Amino acid sequence: MKKLNLITATLLFVTATLFQSCNKDEDTITVDQELLTANAQIDLSNELDFDLGLDVANNQDTYSNRNGNTTMSFPSCATISVQSGTLGQFPITFAIDFGTNCLHNGILRSGIITITFDDYLINYGSHMTIERSNYYVNGRKIEGTVVYENQTSNTQIPKWSRTVTNGKLTTISGNIFTFYGTRIVQQIAGVNTIDLNDNEYEVLSGTHTVNRPNGSSLTVTVVSPLIKKYSCTYISQGQLNLQGALLDGILDYGNNTCDNQATYTHSNGVVYNITL
Repeated sequence: MKKLNLITATLLFVTATLFQSCNKDEDTITVDQELLTANAQIDLSNELDFDLGLDVANNQDTYSNRNGNTTMSFPSCATISVQSGTLGQFPITFAIDFGTNCLHNGILRSGIITITFDDYLINYGSHMTIERSNYYVNGRKIEGTVVYENQTSNTQIPKWSRTVTNGKLTTISGNIFTFYGTRIVQQIAGVNTIDLNDNEYEVLSGTHTVNRPNGSSLTVTVVSPLIKKYSCTYISQGQLNLQGALLDGILDYGNNTCDNQATYTHSNGVVYNITL
């Protein structure tokens, strides 16, 4: 059965380094870089945990009832165990414990993630629920519950809704951002093969909201599907519309080239290069 890499090395946490490609007269433009960075970190944490859930499902016989390649790249510093339930039966909950200092593929994690399946992940109507307990990624605490519901109508295009509730990001400096929202994720390549290297996923649509403690917020909407190749560390294509007090523009991940670059274009035309 298919396995997915615990860490699609894709998901290096972002400290977005912003450079304005503008003239001196435009240097006074104010953009909320901290909120822009927090949004990117939140999105990447969700993608990272999606890979983890898929990897566990494929390796622990909860993805589907077919046999396949169960080899997976699992960090030696993390452990996986059955927290409740019995292998081969549903519901079943797995605990993935990263300890206090688990470094793998350039990502440092600690704490515990629990993942519950109420049916084979590939079955229509099934749910995968991801919960975080004292969980940190590259020094940033990530909280909240993420529920994936299978909404597949065409077996050649597996599809899930992803709903995030009670999300919270605590930065290294102690700043807190809360977040919630729903997006649609689907697989667009590699469905019929065991080799994961040809797998591609896209975030098709949806909206997230990110809030600051002071009450300001950012609404993030998918306007062009985000493409994530299994073989690439980064999101390689797609656009998000960002709307907030100091953010009004488009975050663009490029033209499907595998690199760590993106651009944010403010509504007045000022372009910021972002290194992930």
